[in-house]
Amino acid sequence: MTDEVIYEVSLSNERQSSSDRKDKVKYSASSSSENENGRMSADVEVASVKQAEDEEEEFTGTSRTINTDNPFPIDPHSPVEERQFTLRAVLVGCALGAVIAASNVYLGLKTGWTFGASLFGSIFGFAILKPFSTSAPSYLGGGYFGPKENNVVQAAASAAGSLGLLFTSGFPAAYQLGLLSTPSQDIGRLFTFTICCAFFGLAFSIPLRKFYILKLKLVFPSGVAAAYTIRSLHVGKNAARDAKRKTKALILSFCFAITLRVVSEYAPGVLWDWHLFYTLSRIGWTSAIRAESWGWIWEWTPAFVGAGMLTGINSSYSFLGGSVLAWAIIGPIIVSRGMVGSLVGLSCLGLTRVQAFGIPANKSIPGYMNYASMSLTDPVNHPSPRYWLVWPGTLMLLCTSFAEVGCNWKSIYAGMKTIASTVTERFQTQPCNTDKVTKKDDFADPVPADERVPLWMWGSVLILSVIVSCVVMGVQFGQNVGITLLAIMFAFLFSFIGCESSGRTNINPVTSIVGNASQLVFGGLGKGQHYSVKRGELLNLLSGMLALAADMIGDLKTAHLLRSSPKAVFGGQLCGAIVSIFMAAGVYVVFSTAYPCINDLAYTTCSFPTPDVQSWRAVAVAVSSPTLPIPPSSGYTAIGLGIAAVSSVVAKYTIVPPKYHAFVPYVLSLFLLHVSTYPVAMFFGSTIAFVWRRTFFSHYETYCFATAAGFIAGEGLGGIVNALLTIAGVSGAVYGTSVGCPGGVYCG
Repeated sequence: MTDEVIYEVSLSNERQSSSDRKDKVKYSASSSSENENGRMSADVEVASVKQAEDEEEEFTGTSRTINTDNPFPIDPHSPVEERQFTLRAVLVGCALGAVIAASNVYLGLKTGWTFGASLFGSIFGFAILKPFSTSAPSYLGGGYFGPKENNVVQAAASAAGSLGLLFTSGFPAAYQLGLLSTPSQDIGRLFTFTICCAFFGLAFSIPLRKFYILKLKLVFPSGVAAAYTIRSLHVGKNAARDAKRKTKALILSFCFAITLRVVSEYAPGVLWDWHLFYTLSRIGWTSAIRAESWGWIWEWTPAFVGAGMLTGINSSYSFLGGSVLAWAIIGPIIVSRGMVGSLVGLSCLGLTRVQAFGIPANKSIPGYMNYASMSLTDPVNHPSPRYWLVWPGTLMLLCTSFAEVGCNWKSIYAGMKTIASTVTERFQTQPCNTDKVTKKDDFADPVPADERVPLWMWGSVLILSVIVSCVVMGVQFGQNVGITLLAIMFAFLFSFIGCESSGRTNINPVTSIVGNASQLVFGGLGKGQHYSVKRGELLNLLSGMLALAADMIGDLKTAHLLRSSPKAVFGGQLCGAIVSIFMAAGVYVVFSTAYPCINDLAYTTCSFPTPDVQSWRAVAVAVSSPTLPIPPSSGYTAIGLGIAAVSSVVAKYTIVPPKYHAFVPYVLSLFLLHVSTYPVAMFFGSTIAFVWRRTFFSHYETYCFATAAGFIAGEGLGGIVNALLTIAGVSGAVYGTSVGCPGGVYCG
């Protein structure tokens, strides 16, 4: 659902009269920001560093504030970094990004969420290269390792971990619909298609930097978090001490998470899933089995406890609210067969005399049902609750995303004008008399000209990507050039939306607004061309995925604050993208081999719920089929919830003051397809972080983000190990115990 995690702090910005205006981010406080297009706010929790002793000018009184606009002051005690883009930085960054790429495929298939590698790459990269730089001779890559080179490590890691969402959305949907063969047979096509998607986002980010970072000065919380984390590791009297502590926290949490994920596979009912309501039903409270049937179990997932520690209260609580709405309110109602109107008065949403159907989960346990299967035998008249909920959840995503675009159309339009003027001015004939004064921008670029990414560099990447995409889509998938070019155009247009969202809230709604919205357009094109249903569905999914250009502008925000060379960062991103091509596709093949249920709807249970895949498949089927395969009551409910979602977004921008935006539920997190396990874990993690921050702030700022990053990466890598053990035939399903599992049936 999102590429990045959310960092929570109230930002409220106020334009200052001086020309060197600085936005301030206050821990446990509010500040304010406004641009010419109106007030903006963001909910971010910036990873902080303990620099009060060394940079007291950035802290005022007892309120700790950090600059998010202007480059950091130059440290007079640090050596000049003559090398930023180095072989050692690229190799380490790509290796760390490969770990995140593997984790993102695992986590994305589990929950639809993917995570950025910024914090993980920043801290782990430092832990590897700082000792190496002092111990190795110069001819083996030793030498000074500073914050700018650390930025290149972080950027390469971010790019290397960025393409996992292709294999947690469109491709599994294509296999579930029978549009492709098998991942192992299609491995060549998976690689080439991933190449098509790998470089658009990198090329688009360079011209977008000028508008969103230099002119609008959007926050980009992940980029700011990475910048302050890197600076804390290198600058200040206590930098070495803090770096050691953060590195230790990251390594320990990483090792704990990977160990727990692997070991728990052999005793899942004891070490991973706690079936509390099943236990209560066994000791006498028989009706508690209903909660077990609806998936209300406690799962010790380090990744989503860590995600909650990063995302903050608003998103985590909204995430849990969506799960409660779906699996504790709407789900039981639609299964209760016609009692809706009298029970809760939801007849206005079409929930009268409706029903959905589950299947027995274990016939030896009375009342124990499975409501999470995805049966398509007769989806209109005999839907499962999971299928019924697909349509309201998908329409909520689309309505929310388009409402966000509509409310921010002015700044998006201004950004497009800035990009167009930048490109056209480059090709205008310059006067021979260079003494004439030319029009200057109303904002200055602090980067020296020789460190900027020239037009020919990012332009050539873009042109080559277009050519390769047209060839691959035409030769391997039979798609004409016009539709491919249109998909690329959508990728560019939607990149503005991604920058707006990630710059303000650190959330890039890439799969909902980019992928699903593109699906709607290309579904109409397929019908206009009178394609068969199968060809229309494949066109729909491929074109939607092609528009999923990865957003890398957050790394440029980090470079801006650290005074790094955008050219060096761009080079690191290009190298990382190459690694991501092969890593993401390869890991997907491994998971598909170990867990066939990912691509086959015939399985009634699966370890991977694939919520994003459900929405992609639903949109593809809806826009390609001659008749809508939607239960009428589900459609009416979708319309009602879609209207409510739009109203919530509009109210936030028109009625609610910016300083209260943090209290408006984040509607995209109210996604109805997530079962309870992951929202509960995120709720738990965010609550821990909230109390930790309020009670022990100094420990929180040192350990919280490093610990969370280690949890996320460790569980993802542990999932890879489990997949390999499954393929080898030595997994927990063969040699594990079913103690603690319902009915004594292995539940790993």
